Amino acid sequence: MPLKKTTPKSDPSNPAWSERLLYFEARQEQIVQTIREFVEIESPSDHKLAADRMGAFLAGTFEAVGGHARVHHADDYADSIQIDFPGRDNIKPVLLLGHFDTVYPLGTLATMPCHVAEGRMHGPGVLDMKSGIALMLYAIAALQAWHGALPRPVTVFLVSDEEVGSYSSRKITEALAKESAAVLVLEPAGPRGAVKTARKGVGEYTLNVKGVAAHAGLDPGKGHSAILELARQIIAVSKLNNLRSGLSVNPGVIRGGTRTNVIAAEAVVEIDVRITHAKQAAALDRKLRALKPFDKHCKLSIEGGINRMPMERNAGVAALYKKAQAIAKHMDWKLEEAAVGGGSDGNFTAGMGIPTLDGMGGAGQGAHAVHEHIVISELPRRALLLAGMIENA
Repeated sequence: MPLKKTTPKSDPSNPAWSERLLYFEARQEQIVQTIREFVEIESPSDHKLAADRMGAFLAGTFEAVGGHARVHHADDYADSIQIDFPGRDNIKPVLLLGHFDTVYPLGTLATMPCHVAEGRMHGPGVLDMKSGIALMLYAIAALQAWHGALPRPVTVFLVSDEEVGSYSSRKITEALAKESAAVLVLEPAGPRGAVKTARKGVGEYTLNVKGVAAHAGLDPGKGHSAILELARQIIAVSKLNNLRSGLSVNPGVIRGGTRTNVIAAEAVVEIDVRITHAKQAAALDRKLRALKPFDKHCKLSIEGGINRMPMERNAGVAALYKKAQAIAKHMDWKLEEAAVGGGSDGNFTAGMGIPTLDGMGGAGQGAHAVHEHIVISELPRRALLLAGMIENA
């Protein structure tokens, strides 16, 4: 029987719910071992051979529980993996969205080994987001065990290049989302295990400055420094920040010049942009492209734009969160929601108007950092939350 038909909703001692939670608690160590297997296959975004090994392993793992795997070939990054599961009811599928690429270079396991200590599992990519992929696997297997077959079709899409912009996988993600009733994103949970109902949009711009080179000792007056011009432009760009409205502009990387005795002919700044509302994108883009040189002998050019529009808390997102709250209440869990600054592929699907709930994955801290970890005891109830959302989304 689907979770939505059990009663009373607010009673965590309801046998249907307690038994289902016990099902996952009994498999907690098995889930941990699966996550370890995933983590110990390193899959950097920029190493196609290694990441393809991870993708092939995941395809086989999901096929072992009844899925049909399809490989989406990519030239520059690893192939993304789609796994389709049939369902008993002929309705639109739920799309479970995630990525298996990580930010860590090949060989990181040698200095950052996967291990368990004090109720936490550590390792590169364990939180972001290989534990989320394991939760997909075990939620699907549980629903099959409880129903005999999945109560509805499920599509799993595992992206190979999310950490570097999803350039090879975005169109596939959007095409699958169009065919889905809802999208559940298995990115890490927010603070206190919250699901994510809003994410900032993310963009990157590159501002190039061309100056006039000259000998810094013999002809300093004949040169026009690209570095000096860039410094002035960085100050101008920093004034575009409006943190109160959720807009941030960060000149994060600068390059310029060739030698100390040469007035620089070229300089570059890479700028990270975050926006809270879609309407901020065009206005900010206009301002950046309208920058003028302070030194008329210098020339400016700017490239880039917004890659991921914001995931805004619209009616579809709010409705999914309400369902997730109701499911969590069965476990005596007051599930919170969070708005975060980072982007994910959920930005794409929510921006299309497809109901999307993010942060459904593992709970922990330290994504992209040496202390990255998940809290093991949180795995059972997060698996049950995902299973319930597949039934009810």
